[in-house]
Amino acid sequence: MSALDGLAEGDTSRSAVPVPSWFALATAYDGITATVDGLADPDLLRPTRCRGWFAVDLLFHLVCDAQRALVALASPADGPADVDGVSYWRSPDDPDEGRHASWVRRCAAAFDRPRGVVRLWTDTAPAAVRAARAADPRGYVATQGHVLAVPEFLATLVTEAVVHHLDLILDLPDAPEPDPGSVAVAVTTLDGLLSDEAVRPADWSDVDYVLKATGRVPLSEHDRLLLGEAAGWIPLLG
Repeated sequence: MSALDGLAEGDTSRSAVPVPSWFALATAYDGITATVDGLADPDLLRPTRCRGWFAVDLLFHLVCDAQRALVALASPADGPADVDGVSYWRSPDDPDEGRHASWVRRCAAAFDRPRGVVRLWTDTAPAAVRAARAADPRGYVATQGHVLAVPEFLATLVTEAVVHHLDLILDLPDAPEPDPGSVAVAVTTLDGLLSDEAVRPADWSDVDYVLKATGRVPLSEHDRLLLGEAAGWIPLLG
């Protein structure tokens, strides 16, 4: 089921007006669903840009993100926020990241078939979007040791979904790219991390920017020349 199912007529129109943060999450999650929904089990065992993870492993990681969204949105926190949608990514690296990667692989492998993770995703992602839509945009949530305003929290989820969508389609040439509106949220995040003094190369598309600024695609010598000192700051997030 699409995360956008049940919207009133006209709610899905595109315009110059910024879309609500929950809508960006809906389109980001719908893009992932469109990528995995028709995949056979062997295709879910294709490699991704996340080292050591098959597509099914990465999808399980995304399920965990959607579950975390459900918990956070059902547990409002008192403000003020201590981070926003940009500074959230400047938190120190998790020392247990390697352990988490191994745990994800074990959990994904525990399903009878890789398609079982797809079913879990298609149940969980729309529920997370419904919770996001119902959340008070003036409220706050707590997650991973931080307090964020609801729209800023949703922006972190959108950014992660967009990056991992691009990770997911590495070996899936017929898969769709992420929705441009959701990519724009990730670009805004990266712009904030890049700083006001640096400007991305003009010949980078938004997708190029996401892939290169997160270290998914290496910088060329031309890129480094244009970025100058800022080239040393990449990857801006993992």
